[in-house]
Amino acid sequence: MDLLNTLVDKGLRRELPTREEALAVLATSDDELLDVVAAAGKVRRHWFGRRVKLNYLVNLKSGLCPEDCSYCSQRLGSSTGILKYTWLKPDEASKAAAAGLAGGAKRVCLVASGRGPTDRDVDRVAGTIKAIKDQNEGVEVCACLGLLSDGQAERLREAGADAYNHNLNTSESTYGDITTTHTYADRVDTVTKAHAAGLSACSGLIAGMGESDEDLVDVVYSLRELDPDSVPVNFLIPVEGTPLAKEWNLTPQRCLRILAMVRFVCPDVEVRIAGGREVHLRTMQPLALNLANSIFLGDYLTTEGQAGKADLEMIADAGFEVEGAGEVTLPEHRAASGCGAHESAGCGSHEGAGCGSHASHESDGVCGTAVPATAANEARTDLVAVRRRGAGTDLAPNA
Repeated sequence: MDLLNTLVDKGLRRELPTREEALAVLATSDDELLDVVAAAGKVRRHWFGRRVKLNYLVNLKSGLCPEDCSYCSQRLGSSTGILKYTWLKPDEASKAAAAGLAGGAKRVCLVASGRGPTDRDVDRVAGTIKAIKDQNEGVEVCACLGLLSDGQAERLREAGADAYNHNLNTSESTYGDITTTHTYADRVDTVTKAHAAGLSACSGLIAGMGESDEDLVDVVYSLRELDPDSVPVNFLIPVEGTPLAKEWNLTPQRCLRILAMVRFVCPDVEVRIAGGREVHLRTMQPLALNLANSIFLGDYLTTEGQAGKADLEMIADAGFEVEGAGEVTLPEHRAASGCGAHESAGCGSHEGAGCGSHASHESDGVCGTAVPATAANEARTDLVAVRRRGAGTDLAPNA
């Protein structure tokens, strides 16, 4: 296809595709899917080889969030039955992180529900960062605490944080349909604050909320403009008890097209498959490694992921290798520049991290191309399990 040849050439040159080209990727047929994956895979391998970076989430504070993000199991008034607990102590968080690091993760993502941290919360997280780094030489730490106030990003950097995550989630034009307690501009402001403080910025999206192709392209182009080092791609986990529990709009093929589009638009950025890969990619997860160069190991914030051992076997069986602690994730031209000097950022699992780390809205036709579940993807509620192990429990974590 001339389109794919053009996109590969642009990706190798870090040249931005046109909006029409990005939309065309999402519109390709199933017969063309393997060609799309192969083309985007050339761009992925050019910048990242066959390495897969592993990241591990630690949910420092679960539930009890005052924000009303429609997709989030930790939202205001949630009836999801998730674990609810206040701040983990530094030693508890460090113990949870150690499990992921032992499984091969090189970055720990410290996440807390809520609108944003107080200065006392920043002090808590600073203590946790110190505890983790004191016990694990060379570990990278990303914080994901919600909307930042002036000076807080600098304090996190001084405490040893390498990165900060805050996702845009969806397009600016539809953001108000899924969250009313904060704005799209608030999110952009927090990513900008992280950049300015010298933290590696991590910001991504959530797919599967009934959005249009135009919405997906809009948010990815906005992310390219913000220039984060890492772009987590979340696929909505329709958790019972949230307004979007009936939103089953994704197929494995759709997920692969979305990942390919993100790779073409953000060719030299760490693209991470985040929340929902087990639910929506299912047996196609190994194929997605040709598009993304990073995943989360084990469980997510409030739901379970596949076994950590299965993640490692999948990577090896697909012909990829786990990125070592001493390897630099980003291409040299990014790693040597300001924010990239701290490597690629960490968090972004979509289950309501720090004011929500993914976003969605009701499937009411606002975005124009919502697809009924019966026409797109069978509801696989059997693949959605609330996390009952790891952080905040007495049971061993999945790593």
